[in-house]
Amino acid sequence: MSRRRGVALELAVLGLLADSPMHGYELRKQVNGLLGWTRLLSYGTLYPCLKALGRQGYIVADEDVDSGRRAKITYRLTAEGKEHLAELLADTGPSAWDDENFGVRFAFFSRTTSPIRVRILEGRRSRLEERLDNVKNAAQRGRDRMDSYTRELQRHGLESVEREITWLTELIERERAAADTAPEATTPPSGVETTSADETDHGHRPKKRSSTTRKKK
Repeated sequence: MSRRRGVALELAVLGLLADSPMHGYELRKQVNGLLGWTRLLSYGTLYPCLKALGRQGYIVADEDVDSGRRAKITYRLTAEGKEHLAELLADTGPSAWDDENFGVRFAFFSRTTSPIRVRILEGRRSRLEERLDNVKNAAQRGRDRMDSYTRELQRHGLESVEREITWLTELIERERAAADTAPEATTPPSGVETTSADETDHGHRPKKRSSTTRKKK
């Protein structure tokens, strides 16, 4: 398993366990649904990942012993695991928008802030736009040597990338629009004094207080 796919698996496991503890069988089923890999995730890939996360203190394995039956192991996230998950979700570098990791990062977008989501979406769009230009240039140079099936396959690939770019652009615009319409904080700026209700004359302007005292006659 590649390093990038290993990071995606680690993020998927930690993110799912953040919702609730799970047995290995249920966790494997949830991870397969989340990652959507062509080849289903095997226990031979999942359990080494779980052991590695356990050694790092990110998860713990609790044995549920039932009389007369084989002990079941439930995996749950630790406090250190929650902190590590937050660090992974806050990463907006190139690995966050590559083919191996973007789907998992997008699945946990609700746990991130809007600026993080926008940076990842923009990075993904930029990566696909670059890929689209390269494929178009290569297709133009070798078009005369392609048969009809190869050209059709290439056209299908180009249309898929173009659709994803359009989808990403819509998501970015939606995120920015939501940020623009978010209510502003009502807390006054630092250094600005406020007047309480007790200091006002029943809703009128505050009474001025003289800096000097009147002399008694």
